[in-house]
Amino acid sequence: MDFKNKVALVTGGSNGIGRASTLGFAGLGAKVVIVDRDAAGGEATAGIVRQKGGEALFVQADVTDAKSVQAYVKKAVDTYGRIDCFHNNAGIEGKVANIADYDEAMFDQIMAVNVRGVFLGLKYVLKQMLAQKGGGAIVNTASVAGLMGSPGMNAYVASKHAVLGLTKTASGEVARQGIRVNAVCPGPIDTRMIHDLEKQLNPGDPGKVEATYQASIPIGRYGTAEEVANTVLFLCSDLAGNITGAHFVVDGGRTSTPGAVTSMNR
Repeated sequence: MDFKNKVALVTGGSNGIGRASTLGFAGLGAKVVIVDRDAAGGEATAGIVRQKGGEALFVQADVTDAKSVQAYVKKAVDTYGRIDCFHNNAGIEGKVANIADYDEAMFDQIMAVNVRGVFLGLKYVLKQMLAQKGGGAIVNTASVAGLMGSPGMNAYVASKHAVLGLTKTASGEVARQGIRVNAVCPGPIDTRMIHDLEKQLNPGDPGKVEATYQASIPIGRYGTAEEVANTVLFLCSDLAGNITGAHFVVDGGRTSTPGAVTSMNR
Protein backbone atom coordinates (compact mmCIF):
# COMPACT_ATOMS: atom_id res chain seq x y z
CA MET A 1 0.00 0.00 0.00
CA ASP A 2 1.56 3.24 -1.20
CA PHE A 3 -0.03 6.67 -0.79
CA LYS A 4 2.88 8.81 -1.94
CA ASN A 5 1.70 11.89 -3.88
CA LYS A 6 -1.85 11.33 -2.60
CA VAL A 7 -3.98 13.43 -0.27
CA ALA A 8 -6.06 11.75 2.43
CA LEU A 9 -8.80 13.55 4.36
CA VAL A 10 -10.05 12.11 7.67
CA THR A 11 -12.97 13.39 9.74
CA GLY A 12 -13.03 12.65 13.44
CA GLY A 13 -9.25 12.55 13.29
CA SER A 14 -8.51 13.87 16.76
CA ASN A 15 -8.50 10.47 18.45
CA GLY A 16 -9.39 6.79 18.21
CA ILE A 17 -9.93 5.22 14.80
CA GLY A 18 -9.66 8.57 13.00
CA ARG A 19 -6.27 9.31 14.51
CA ALA A 20 -5.08 5.78 13.71
CA SER A 21 -6.09 6.03 10.05
CA THR A 22 -4.55 9.50 9.77
CA LEU A 23 -1.23 8.21 11.09
CA GLY A 24 -1.52 5.18 8.82
CA PHE A 25 -2.05 7.27 5.69
CA ALA A 26 0.82 9.58 6.65
CA GLY A 27 3.11 6.66 7.39
CA LEU A 28 2.53 5.38 3.87
CA GLY A 29 3.36 8.71 2.26
CA ALA A 30 0.08 10.64 2.05
CA LYS A 31 -0.42 14.29 2.83
CA VAL A 32 -3.19 14.28 5.44
CA VAL A 33 -6.02 16.66 6.26
CA ILE A 34 -7.49 16.15 9.72
CA VAL A 35 -11.03 17.39 10.41
CA ASP A 36 -12.58 17.54 13.88
CA ARG A 37 -14.45 19.92 16.16
CA ASP A 38 -11.86 19.11 18.87
CA ALA A 39 -9.09 21.57 18.04
CA ALA A 40 -6.66 20.36 20.69
CA GLY A 41 -6.98 16.72 19.63
CA GLY A 42 -6.82 17.54 15.94
CA GLU A 43 -3.72 19.66 16.31
CA ALA A 44 -2.16 16.91 18.44
CA THR A 45 -2.73 14.39 15.63
CA ALA A 46 -1.23 16.79 13.10
CA GLY A 47 1.73 17.30 15.41
CA ILE A 48 2.41 13.57 15.59
CA VAL A 49 2.40 13.39 11.79
CA ARG A 50 4.82 16.30 11.49
CA GLN A 51 7.13 14.88 14.17
CA LYS A 52 7.44 11.78 12.02
CA GLY A 53 8.32 13.84 8.95
CA GLY A 54 4.91 13.89 7.29
CA GLU A 55 2.69 16.70 5.99
CA ALA A 56 -0.49 17.44 7.89
CA LEU A 57 -3.18 20.11 8.03
CA PHE A 58 -5.83 20.42 10.75
CA VAL A 59 -9.20 22.04 10.00
CA GLN A 60 -11.71 22.60 12.79
CA ALA A 61 -15.21 21.92 11.50
CA ASP A 62 -18.76 20.91 12.38
CA VAL A 63 -19.58 17.97 10.11
CA THR A 64 -23.32 18.62 10.47
CA ASP A 65 -23.07 22.07 8.88
CA ALA A 66 -22.92 22.26 5.08
CA LYS A 67 -20.88 25.47 4.98
CA SER A 68 -18.37 24.00 7.41
CA VAL A 69 -18.05 20.85 5.29
CA GLN A 70 -17.59 22.90 2.13
CA ALA A 71 -14.92 24.90 3.97
CA TYR A 72 -12.88 21.83 5.00
CA VAL A 73 -13.02 20.48 1.44
CA LYS A 74 -11.93 23.86 0.06
CA LYS A 75 -9.09 24.16 2.58
CA ALA A 76 -7.81 20.70 1.65
CA VAL A 77 -7.88 21.50 -2.06
CA ASP A 78 -6.43 25.00 -1.64
CA THR A 79 -3.55 23.52 0.37
CA TYR A 80 -2.80 20.27 -1.44
CA GLY A 81 -4.61 20.55 -4.78
CA ARG A 82 -6.87 17.52 -4.58
CA ILE A 83 -8.45 14.79 -2.43
CA ASP A 84 -7.64 11.19 -3.30
CA CYS A 85 -8.81 9.33 -0.18
CA PHE A 86 -11.57 10.19 2.28
CA HIS A 87 -12.15 8.43 5.60
CA ASN A 88 -15.65 9.68 6.47
CA ASN A 89 -15.30 8.75 10.11
CA ALA A 90 -16.76 11.33 12.52
CA GLY A 91 -19.46 9.90 14.78
CA ILE A 92 -20.90 9.86 18.29
CA GLU A 93 -22.53 7.16 20.40
CA GLY A 94 -24.90 9.18 22.60
CA LYS A 95 -26.67 7.92 25.69
CA VAL A 96 -27.90 4.43 26.46
CA ALA A 97 -31.68 4.13 27.00
CA ASN A 98 -34.57 2.10 25.66
CA ILE A 99 -36.71 3.64 22.91
CA ALA A 100 -39.66 4.38 25.22
CA ASP A 101 -37.34 6.47 27.41
CA TYR A 102 -34.99 7.91 24.81
CA ASP A 103 -34.38 11.67 24.77
CA GLU A 104 -35.54 13.14 21.48
CA ALA A 105 -32.89 15.84 21.38
CA MET A 106 -30.18 13.20 21.84
CA PHE A 107 -31.69 11.12 19.02
CA ASP A 108 -31.60 14.17 16.72
CA GLN A 109 -27.99 14.94 17.67
CA ILE A 110 -26.80 11.42 16.89
CA MET A 111 -28.60 11.38 13.56
CA ALA A 112 -27.18 14.81 12.71
CA VAL A 113 -23.56 13.77 13.28
CA ASN A 114 -23.68 10.14 12.16
CA VAL A 115 -26.03 10.45 9.17
CA ARG A 116 -26.17 14.08 8.04
CA GLY A 117 -22.43 14.43 8.67
CA VAL A 118 -21.66 11.37 6.55
CA PHE A 119 -24.06 12.53 3.82
CA LEU A 120 -22.55 16.03 3.67
CA GLY A 121 -19.03 14.60 3.60
CA LEU A 122 -19.97 12.35 0.71
CA LYS A 123 -21.78 15.15 -1.13
CA TYR A 124 -18.95 17.66 -1.12
CA VAL A 125 -15.96 15.32 -1.33
CA LEU A 126 -17.61 13.49 -4.23
CA LYS A 127 -18.14 16.83 -6.02
CA GLN A 128 -14.41 17.43 -5.73
CA MET A 129 -13.41 13.92 -6.77
CA LEU A 130 -15.71 14.05 -9.79
CA ALA A 131 -14.25 17.41 -10.80
CA GLN A 132 -10.72 15.99 -10.58
CA LYS A 133 -11.64 13.20 -13.04
CA GLY A 134 -8.98 11.01 -11.48
CA GLY A 135 -10.98 8.60 -9.39
CA GLY A 136 -10.76 8.32 -5.64
CA ALA A 137 -11.59 6.11 -2.68
CA ILE A 138 -13.96 6.73 0.22
CA VAL A 139 -14.46 4.67 3.36
CA ASN A 140 -17.37 5.45 5.67
CA THR A 141 -17.19 4.32 9.29
CA ALA A 142 -20.33 2.33 10.07
CA SER A 143 -20.42 -0.28 12.86
CA VAL A 144 -21.57 -3.79 13.65
CA ALA A 145 -24.53 -1.79 15.01
CA GLY A 146 -25.37 -1.22 11.34
CA LEU A 147 -25.80 -4.97 10.91
CA MET A 148 -27.90 -5.90 13.95
CA GLY A 149 -29.96 -4.45 16.77
CA SER A 150 -28.50 -3.49 20.13
CA PRO A 151 -30.93 -2.78 22.99
CA GLY A 152 -30.48 0.68 24.47
CA MET A 153 -28.61 1.98 21.41
CA ASN A 154 -31.55 2.74 19.13
CA ALA A 155 -30.31 6.05 17.71
CA TYR A 156 -26.79 4.78 17.14
CA VAL A 157 -28.07 1.57 15.53
CA ALA A 158 -30.42 3.51 13.24
CA SER A 159 -27.64 5.90 12.25
CA LYS A 160 -25.18 3.16 11.37
CA HIS A 161 -27.76 1.27 9.30
CA ALA A 162 -28.19 4.55 7.42
CA VAL A 163 -24.43 4.83 6.84
CA LEU A 164 -24.46 1.45 5.11
CA GLY A 165 -27.38 2.58 2.95
CA LEU A 166 -25.54 5.73 1.93
CA THR A 167 -22.42 3.68 1.18
CA LYS A 168 -24.25 1.30 -1.15
CA THR A 169 -26.11 4.09 -2.91
CA ALA A 170 -23.08 6.32 -3.40
CA SER A 171 -20.98 3.44 -4.72
CA GLY A 172 -23.42 2.80 -7.54
CA GLU A 173 -23.61 6.46 -8.46
CA VAL A 174 -19.89 7.01 -9.01
CA ALA A 175 -18.41 3.61 -9.90
CA ARG A 176 -18.15 4.43 -13.62
CA GLN A 177 -16.20 7.56 -12.74
CA GLY A 178 -13.54 5.45 -11.02
CA ILE A 179 -14.53 6.36 -7.45
CA ARG A 180 -14.96 3.56 -4.94
CA VAL A 181 -17.11 3.85 -1.79
CA ASN A 182 -16.96 1.25 0.96
CA ALA A 183 -17.58 0.99 4.70
CA VAL A 184 -15.93 -0.51 7.75
CA CYS A 185 -18.03 -2.00 10.55
CA PRO A 186 -15.99 -2.07 13.75
CA GLY A 187 -17.09 -4.09 16.72
CA PRO A 188 -16.02 -3.11 20.23
CA ILE A 189 -12.74 -1.22 19.83
CA ASP A 190 -10.43 -0.13 22.64
CA THR A 191 -11.17 3.60 22.38
CA ARG A 192 -12.93 6.27 24.43
CA MET A 193 -16.32 5.31 22.99
CA ILE A 194 -16.45 1.77 24.32
CA HIS A 195 -15.18 2.81 27.75
CA ASP A 196 -17.84 5.55 28.00
CA LEU A 197 -20.48 2.95 27.18
CA GLU A 198 -19.13 0.69 29.91
CA LYS A 199 -19.55 3.52 32.43
CA GLN A 200 -23.09 4.24 31.25
CA LEU A 201 -24.14 0.62 31.54
CA ASN A 202 -22.66 0.09 34.99
CA PRO A 203 -21.34 3.28 36.62
CA GLY A 204 -20.38 1.41 39.75
CA ASP A 205 -18.44 -1.36 38.05
CA PRO A 206 -17.62 -0.62 34.38
CA GLY A 207 -15.02 -3.38 34.47
CA LYS A 208 -17.83 -5.93 34.76
CA VAL A 209 -19.30 -4.64 31.49
CA GLU A 210 -15.88 -4.82 29.87
CA ALA A 211 -15.51 -8.44 30.95
CA THR A 212 -18.95 -9.29 29.55
CA TYR A 213 -18.19 -7.58 26.26
CA GLN A 214 -14.85 -9.28 25.84
CA ALA A 215 -16.35 -12.66 26.72
CA SER A 216 -18.79 -12.19 23.80
CA ILE A 217 -15.94 -11.76 21.31
CA PRO A 218 -14.55 -15.02 19.89
CA ILE A 219 -10.96 -13.74 19.86
CA GLY A 220 -11.41 -12.73 23.51
CA ARG A 221 -10.47 -9.04 23.41
CA TYR A 222 -11.39 -5.63 22.10
CA GLY A 223 -10.03 -4.67 18.72
CA THR A 224 -7.56 -1.84 18.33
CA ALA A 225 -7.99 1.40 16.42
CA GLU A 226 -4.99 0.42 14.31
CA GLU A 227 -6.68 -2.81 13.23
CA VAL A 228 -9.66 -0.86 11.91
CA ALA A 229 -7.35 1.71 10.31
CA ASN A 230 -5.49 -1.05 8.47
CA THR A 231 -8.76 -2.09 6.84
CA VAL A 232 -9.47 1.53 5.87
CA LEU A 233 -6.01 1.83 4.31
CA PHE A 234 -6.49 -1.37 2.33
CA LEU A 235 -9.86 -0.21 1.00
CA CYS A 236 -8.36 3.13 -0.08
CA SER A 237 -5.39 1.47 -1.75
CA ASP A 238 -5.01 0.22 -5.30
CA LEU A 239 -5.03 -3.32 -3.88
CA ALA A 240 -8.80 -2.91 -3.43
CA GLY A 241 -9.40 -1.69 -6.98
CA ASN A 242 -12.32 -4.07 -7.59
CA ILE A 243 -14.07 -3.48 -4.27
CA THR A 244 -16.90 -0.96 -3.99
CA GLY A 245 -20.27 -0.87 -2.26
CA ALA A 246 -19.01 -3.34 0.32
CA HIS A 247 -18.74 -3.35 4.10
CA PHE A 248 -15.90 -4.98 5.98
CA VAL A 249 -16.54 -6.22 9.52
CA VAL A 250 -13.69 -5.75 12.00
CA ASP A 251 -15.08 -7.28 15.20
CA GLY A 252 -13.03 -10.32 16.20
CA GLY A 253 -15.89 -12.58 15.11
CA ARG A 254 -18.47 -11.04 17.45
CA THR A 255 -21.32 -10.85 14.93
CA SER A 256 -20.77 -14.50 14.05
CA THR A 257 -21.95 -15.42 17.56
CA PRO A 258 -25.73 -15.16 18.17
CA GLY A 259 -25.22 -14.36 21.86
CA ALA A 260 -23.32 -11.21 20.99
CA VAL A 261 -26.53 -9.22 20.37
CA THR A 262 -27.55 -9.53 24.02
CA SER A 263 -24.48 -7.89 25.48
CA MET A 264 -26.12 -4.44 25.66
CA ASN A 265 -29.04 -5.67 27.81
CA ARG A 266 -29.21 -4.09 31.24
